[in-house]
Amino acid sequence: MDLSAHRYSAIIAGGSGTRLWPASRRARPKQLIPVAGGSTLLELAWRRVDGAIPESRRIVCAAESFRADIRGALVGLDDDNYLGEPAGRDTLAAVGLVAQVLAARDPRAVVAILTADHVIEPADVFRARLADAFRAVESDPARLVTFGIAPTAAATGYGYIERGTTVAHGGGADRVFEVARFHEKPDRPRAETYLAAGNFLWNSGMFVFAAAAMRDAIARHEPACATGLAEIAAAYDTPARAETIARIYPTLPKRSIDVAVMEPEAARGNVRVLPLEGLVWLDVGNWTSFAETVAADDAGNRSNAHWCDLGSRGMSVISDDPAHLVATVGCSDLVIVHTKDATLVCPRGEVERVKALAERVPEAWR
Repeated sequence: MDLSAHRYSAIIAGGSGTRLWPASRRARPKQLIPVAGGSTLLELAWRRVDGAIPESRRIVCAAESFRADIRGALVGLDDDNYLGEPAGRDTLAAVGLVAQVLAARDPRAVVAILTADHVIEPADVFRARLADAFRAVESDPARLVTFGIAPTAAATGYGYIERGTTVAHGGGADRVFEVARFHEKPDRPRAETYLAAGNFLWNSGMFVFAAAAMRDAIARHEPACATGLAEIAAAYDTPARAETIARIYPTLPKRSIDVAVMEPEAARGNVRVLPLEGLVWLDVGNWTSFAETVAADDAGNRSNAHWCDLGSRGMSVISDDPAHLVATVGCSDLVIVHTKDATLVCPRGEVERVKALAERVPEAWR
């Protein structure tokens, strides 16, 4: 039996990316911003499963308003495999929509939920870990598998997964663990405790599960959401698709899949974690991490811009305008982002406040 014929991938690309203002705007989300090498985060995520999942079985769930832009960027994406959200309802609705639609199309579907926020290298190692996760689910279809990242610092910007005991199964992965508990983003002292303990992983936000198992888990914990999603899925491949999703989707609860489903399922013993070992993983969530996609010089400066400098250190200088020159003298630890109509300057340690700044920007520049 060829179980690989029922493997799918789905990129969830609904984030607003306000921490990457002014490059990320309502008309161009962060998934469509080029990073080092010129590819967008979305294109990197799409190509990351080349050779593992055929294009005909790849799904993207993102805003309906970005359908033309995203399909233009991902030439192999079929229109029926673009699940367009008429309104952002967080990851419970997005992941649930993918699960319900796939379960209706293929009752044996197993899907990898991926993000368009990460740089993950090398891709062949990621594909090997992905295959391990698929085999783990195929050997035990009731279980939900999540990917964990070995922490390299006491980070406070990520959720954590407390790893339990090793799970024996016939799936081929030799390092799959029970999830003892999910933990929300901690303060610094608690993050340091997690790092020292050695059995905590960063929550990557990526999962592998049988579509039917996730459908059933959402029904257990969020029955109203499950009912709405089931109605959408029943109409999705019919002429009633547009009317049904426009009517129901904006009414779904706005909750994260981690809190609504993964945490209570872990308490029931139904969640496993597979560490993403042997990989470089970068969550491109603010301008500091964005700059890390560019190599640093001897003074710790990172830039993709035309930049002229005298004596600066620790700078991050980003521009999407090849005709514009940025010049600095004797600066240190600043982030400078230039676009055709807006420029951001802030201390590198203040990048998390860009989200709050973006909410205060006049409407014309949002």
